[in-house]
Amino acid sequence: MREDGGHCESAMHGEEGGGGGGGDSGEGGGEDIRTSTSIHTDTVVLGSHPAASEDELFNRRSSCSGRGSHYNYSEHMHSGSQILSPQSSPCNMSPWHQFPSTYAASPWSHASSAAAAPYFYQEQGSNAGASLIGSLVREEGHIYSLAASGELLYTGSDSKNIRVWKNQKEFSGFKSSSGLVKAIVIASDRIFTGHQDGKIRVWKVSPKNPSVHKRAGSLPTLKDYLKSSIKPSNYVEVRRRRNALWLKHYDAISCLSLSEDQGLLYSGSWDKTFKVWRISDSRCLESVVAHDDAVNSVVAGFDGLVFTGSADGTVKAWRRELQGKGTKHAHSQTLLKQDSAVTSLAISAAASVVYCGSSDGLVNFWEWEGQLTYGGALRGHNQAVLCLAAAGSLMLSGSADKTICVWRREGAGVHSCISVLSGHTGPVKCLAIDIEEAENAGGHDWMVYSGSLDKSVKIWRVSDQPPEALLRGPQNVPLGPEDEYEYDSQS
Repeated sequence: MREDGGHCESAMHGEEGGGGGGGDSGEGGGEDIRTSTSIHTDTVVLGSHPAASEDELFNRRSSCSGRGSHYNYSEHMHSGSQILSPQSSPCNMSPWHQFPSTYAASPWSHASSAAAAPYFYQEQGSNAGASLIGSLVREEGHIYSLAASGELLYTGSDSKNIRVWKNQKEFSGFKSSSGLVKAIVIASDRIFTGHQDGKIRVWKVSPKNPSVHKRAGSLPTLKDYLKSSIKPSNYVEVRRRRNALWLKHYDAISCLSLSEDQGLLYSGSWDKTFKVWRISDSRCLESVVAHDDAVNSVVAGFDGLVFTGSADGTVKAWRRELQGKGTKHAHSQTLLKQDSAVTSLAISAAASVVYCGSSDGLVNFWEWEGQLTYGGALRGHNQAVLCLAAAGSLMLSGSADKTICVWRREGAGVHSCISVLSGHTGPVKCLAIDIEEAENAGGHDWMVYSGSLDKSVKIWRVSDQPPEALLRGPQNVPLGPEDEYEYDSQS
């Protein structure tokens, strides 16, 4: 939770944190929020970076900017209050770095007792059907975002640079005026990046040189921002005694998602809203106050549905309706209510399945058959699930426990963990998956990219048809009265 006076309290056991303008700290929820485990997905706090030209017009002082020169950890995590120098290694300053004295107290290790250990174990190197192809390492920051497009891989970190890789070699790169690139999506000839300063930046590849990426603007555009700022009716109250334009996020962008068939871009933010942008003219069509705490994930789904997951522990479904040249998103259903923060969402388009990762280490899922029906939960991690990716019959989950579980959907809601990918030395923060052209006998080989807070990206080849000897049976968690969350079939 935040205070307006420049002091920031994170919503995990009263933990305090400080950051510079645009630092990695989220907006807290309302008075009724369960603060015991309501947490944002990022805990590395970094200072701000200077903005230039057009960026300066939009810059606002973060409500959590009073401690730009120190990193504070609560007494819950240390025996006494410690102030660490920003010159120290960010890895060492982060709660992700598991010192023996703080591991047990880390909010990321608060998995449910039933998920205290993975149900499925494989020794490293014994993953039949999965192999490590290579690693991409550039010592310039923790990896927060990935996007794959054909032969190219885009990586975003807490530095100012966005790197482009081709054939496991650095191909290009471009620099933004704000660090901590939290989300990347690719739409045809444009690349959209979401940043800690609440802006979405737009980039285009030079037609003359594919290694050159040029800044094409930002969302909202300068023209729309100036035009809207004239009318008082375009301002909404975002915090006590503070108003802001409705078309701009006033806190960190946490996630981006494309609805390519509708030509729409969705952005989620720690300001508790998601916004809808029309790609063709960069216009903001709608802003929806979706949750009581930070929106950690937004995905455009099937049948006109959009899904959002939040630090308030809920997953919501929204029905999209096109109205003239605009859109209207109405709340359709609340899929999940729980104490643990929702950290990530993914859609399996092949089977119309929604997956939800949480800070308790579980992956819940729902299946669509004219309506959304709860399918169960997958237990494969003993710490927070931080990212998900789905393609074909596979779903992958990355965790703070430094591993990636590869799940295969067998049908009728049954999932099997067919591989556990080990190799990262830090929490796995982001995943991307792309199909290889070659097909194996009865299945496909997939290229999987994983980004970690160990500052590396690893490239894996994963088959969706591993030997039967590796299948240990379904790992769904049956519904029961002892479940920690509430399942709402109606909104």
